[in-house]
Amino acid sequence: MKAQTNPWPWVAATLIAQTGWGAYPVLARYLQTVSDLPSMSLVAMGNLLALLLLSFLILPNLNGRALRSPALWLFVLIVVGRGLSNFLAPRFTLSIYVQLITQMTPFIVAVLSTAVFHEHLPRYTGRAIVLCFIGAGLMMSGSFSGDNAAGGFTSSDWLGVGLATVSAFLLALYMIAVRRTARHHINGETLLFAQLLALGLSGLVLSFLTGEDWSQWANNSPKDWLVFAALVIGVFAASNILQIGAIRHLGSALVSSTMAWRLISALVLAALLLDERLTSLWQLMGTVLVLVTITWYLRQQTGSYTMKG
Repeated sequence: MKAQTNPWPWVAATLIAQTGWGAYPVLARYLQTVSDLPSMSLVAMGNLLALLLLSFLILPNLNGRALRSPALWLFVLIVVGRGLSNFLAPRFTLSIYVQLITQMTPFIVAVLSTAVFHEHLPRYTGRAIVLCFIGAGLMMSGSFSGDNAAGGFTSSDWLGVGLATVSAFLLALYMIAVRRTARHHINGETLLFAQLLALGLSGLVLSFLTGEDWSQWANNSPKDWLVFAALVIGVFAASNILQIGAIRHLGSALVSSTMAWRLISALVLAALLLDERLTSLWQLMGTVLVLVTITWYLRQQTGSYTMKG
């Protein structure tokens, strides 16, 4: 009985998943701006290949009756909107900016859960929101050292930030929806099947409707293929399945409150892969403030979960 109520194995799985999702905008930005691969073709190829890789795990546990559930179709709509906006955002702005916007997701989840589902608002949510906004402002107050960061905040950045904001709201709905689908007896494998298939097919359709040129795939270097493999295996496959499992066991509020780990992952990989890094003391202070605030918020919620368990 004790093992069933112990949250820490799923907290560890959450951090692994968040590492992958932290790398996601960096990998997506690299493939779209450096490898110059068409965006929707990447969405299609990445998700369909991930579905193929996970078919041995998904298909034996697929719940065919659940595929007709309205709750699942609502989940699919959220997934498509979230997936497309999240993939396009780093095409137009720095991957670090995208992760900063994503840091607001835990608070969006908490507020939506309270307003719509009348759940108890986690302690210290208001204070954490204020501190994270201050930290994000400090981080965005200076430039980054990458080639694409030298021109200041442009109209392209505003578009990317706008897409990232939409994506953050949809991610909050996604996390709530994953938890709610448990009440309709829709298992994680069926959710993942619907998610990967819907994104893969929507990317494929949009790619052909917009006339994307797939010939660029033939020009991929070994590094390009390595980055693409990291996206498919590390994010679309591993991070997806770990995140869904963690949400089902820990709840959307607790899983979303580990978002700070995504920022660490993004900062490290963006510096290595895209030469995007912090350049001022104020940015460093803002980063520390966001990380400390989210970590403190997580520990408060984890402590509450453990006492309830």
